[in-house]
Amino acid sequence: MLAQARTHWTILRICLEERLVYRGDFALGTLMRFLPIVTQIFLWTAIFAASSQGEIAGYSMKNFIAYYLLTMLSRAFSSMPGLASGIARQIREGEIKKFLIQPIDMVGFLLLSRIAHKLVYYGVAIGPFALVFILCGSYFQRPDGSYFPDGYTLAAYLLSLVLSFLLGFFLEAAIGMIGFWFLEVSSLLFVYMLFNFFFSGHMFPLDMLPEPFASFVQMIPLQYLAYFPAAVFLGKIQGPDLVQGLLVQVAWVVGLAILCRVAYARGLHRYSGYGG
Repeated sequence: MLAQARTHWTILRICLEERLVYRGDFALGTLMRFLPIVTQIFLWTAIFAASSQGEIAGYSMKNFIAYYLLTMLSRAFSSMPGLASGIARQIREGEIKKFLIQPIDMVGFLLLSRIAHKLVYYGVAIGPFALVFILCGSYFQRPDGSYFPDGYTLAAYLLSLVLSFLLGFFLEAAIGMIGFWFLEVSSLLFVYMLFNFFFSGHMFPLDMLPEPFASFVQMIPLQYLAYFPAAVFLGKIQGPDLVQGLLVQVAWVVGLAILCRVAYARGLHRYSGYGG
């Protein structure tokens, strides 16, 4: 157990050092990603100016802007660019052999690598995040004058972000494992990304959806990648619904982690590597 912990710490440390060397672009890249929010501010200001209603689907204009900012933060946790395609490529090109001849678990290695990626990302990009949220602070102001929810809700929000990271990792890793059965997964990955964009809540709050789409979204895990953490922070999900939502999110994480492990174990039985 101690030797395994040392191995994991060594992998994490090396991944951190590697990313700290060449990812100085995180800060500028993060700032550029927030530029589209300017369009959203103009859009929803115009919509509410033309509307006689003070709210749309329970959201005020400030709520909408705050929601989009929060979903961008959520997506920064849950997005795993290149993970599924990278796993499929390693299977197709035979690179996965290194995990079969060395005492390192591939899923664990990739998870530690992504943890290092997120730690470096937020360590470098915290400045741009803070700047944008300070400039847009008025959109987060609550009726009581505060800018943050109570301690319980804030803790639930932070937990939902951590779970969204794990959910995003195991979801994309499981998709990558399909490479054991199909050499090319780019088409499946494109379909997944399309569904992810619409049904994770990145495009609009999911509680605006009518039936039967609302029921469909409740049955899939994508809402926990962006919508759920943002809704928790804004107080849209409270009390028993909040506890239930977190438990369901944990269940999805555990279920997808098991699926990922089973797919990896079964895929290795099918895998054949040739050459040097």
